[in-house]
Amino acid sequence: MAQTVIGIFEKGIDAQTAVQKLESNRIPSDHIDISNQSTADKTASSTAETGSDKVSSFFGSLFGSDKDETRKYADVARKGWVVTVHADSKQEAEAAARTLDQCGAVDVDERANQFRSGASTATATGTAPTGNINTGNINERRDIGNTNQSIPIVEERMNVGKREVETGGVRLRSRIVERPVEEHLRLREEHVNVQRNQVNRPATEQDFQNFKEGNIEMTERAEVPVVNKEARVVEEVRLSKEQTQRDETVRGTVRKTDVEVDKLNPKNTQIRPEDDPNRRDINRNDPNRNNPSGRSL
Repeated sequence: MAQTVIGIFEKGIDAQTAVQKLESNRIPSDHIDISNQSTADKTASSTAETGSDKVSSFFGSLFGSDKDETRKYADVARKGWVVTVHADSKQEAEAAARTLDQCGAVDVDERANQFRSGASTATATGTAPTGNINTGNINERRDIGNTNQSIPIVEERMNVGKREVETGGVRLRSRIVERPVEEHLRLREEHVNVQRNQVNRPATEQDFQNFKEGNIEMTERAEVPVVNKEARVVEEVRLSKEQTQRDETVRGTVRKTDVEVDKLNPKNTQIRPEDDPNRRDINRNDPNRNNPSGRSL
């Protein structure tokens, strides 16, 4: 449910600070309004009643039929700066109210009582004259009394610093893997061959000596592969860090209060023609202004 929070400040710098804190608390800037009602009353000399009606109408739309609250807030608002926050929820409204209080928003009830006590004192001492009143002189006194109005120039500055953040890293993990290997070898093998040859000859003395029982053996031999493993360090993997520097341009936007000065000519019927700053004196630069005939002296 949308709610409206209003803070009234005596000084413009406090109102500007409150707006900045509200925006820093993630309240959209288009939900925040700031106005200087005291300046509006000063510049609207001949339409002061119309400006008052606007302020009263604004608070009347908020308080409805409660005319006392409307008049109280309107009287206090005409003396200072008004910050209006259009909150989207109750929680946001409560947070905005706390921020306005922290920035120095005035107590409307207390300030209204001060205004009423001041007005009653002025009436009792006879400082408020009655009878015929020169409206031009009233406007002049009002302008003189408000010569100390000011608009604070608020400027943002961008401070750029550095901080360390993690941008990545490297992790080394070791594990045992197996892979097949093969080697080619030339191996020798021995084989025993048995041959029978047909012989037909007379037996000799040597044959008679071997003519007995016996055994003859011949052993076969062969080469077989022998595997022996040896561990050797073939590579080292190390981790190290090096620092490099680079130049980077940081860009951003900052805000600043820009004050435009416009010269105004109040609609005052009591102003004299010779005091009108917009009146051009046609005789000021006329060399014959003291010689109407135009003859050489």
